[in-house]
Amino acid sequence: MADQIEPKSADNVAAPVAPVAADPPKAPPAAPAKKVTASATTPSGPDKTRRTIIWSLVWGYFGVNFLMFLRFFFPRTLFEPKTIFSIGYPQDFGLGVETKYQREFRIWVDKVPGRIFVIYARCTHLGCTPDWKPAENKFKCPCHGSGYDSEAINFEGPAPRPMDRCHVELDATGQIVVDTNRLYVRDPKAGRDEFDSPGSYLPA
Repeated sequence: MADQIEPKSADNVAAPVAPVAADPPKAPPAAPAKKVTASATTPSGPDKTRRTIIWSLVWGYFGVNFLMFLRFFFPRTLFEPKTIFSIGYPQDFGLGVETKYQREFRIWVDKVPGRIFVIYARCTHLGCTPDWKPAENKFKCPCHGSGYDSEAINFEGPAPRPMDRCHVELDATGQIVVDTNRLYVRDPKAGRDEFDSPGSYLPA
């Protein structure tokens, strides 16, 4: 019969097609690693200057303290000029005032006919050091104008008395030894005159 349906064979029946799995989404490519440059780790200009200043202050602080620590190992002595010293032989000095010992020992050596003595270079007004004025043949104090003659006897200004004289004597070799700790004073108001006392001069 024409209307009979011919049965389909198994070969003619198409097998169901399995669905094709979609490819998984690809991850975006990783960004390339950034290279760490020296400029990234080095502080910028203002930061570098600030750090330099801070470290300088820190090291300076430690340095000062270290020096203060070392200072304790050295004695705190005050170096003062000698008070007893030799100045040579009497014949080494001519008549007049010798000033070469003024800076080192604060004295003048004065030689007059018949004697030699040493003047302590201290004004009797306020203790300043006068200057010897050879052109005027006198000592002149620059502080308040006191004036002394060539033998340190006051004659002008506020100085109340002559300048003092140092103890002098001869040692075993014949040299003049001066002692500035032993002074001879002439003070008319106090009735004290030691300028002719033994030790205040040497015969010349």
